[in-house]
Amino acid sequence: MKHFHDDWIQEWCDTNGWTDLFRERYNSYWAFPPNAVMPEPIPSNVLQVIKDNKGLTHDEQLWLASAALLSIVAMLLCFLIANPMPIVLAFAFDAITVAKMEVEGI
Repeated sequence: MKHFHDDWIQEWCDTNGWTDLFRERYNSYWAFPPNAVMPEPIPSNVLQVIKDNKGLTHDEQLWLASAALLSIVAMLLCFLIANPMPIVLAFAFDAITVAKMEVEGI
């Protein structure tokens, strides 16, 4: 799951004089600091501030909406068929969604 839009990070880099932004892997951004000859990772506290200011990405919103919708449908199915299995499956999906929402490295 993508936790940051590249535009958000690029905006911060442009504001703070960092150049040549690239994404090493998911949620690991590197750029050249001002007057530097080697790229460095974007500091994690900066990523946290960006995340706090910008909110959720479209991927995160989609996963959360899917989890909420699945949970509601599972509750209705549990009531209609008098069986707890739909809510158990919804709980498993919700647990995976919450785990995917965790931003590593911040």
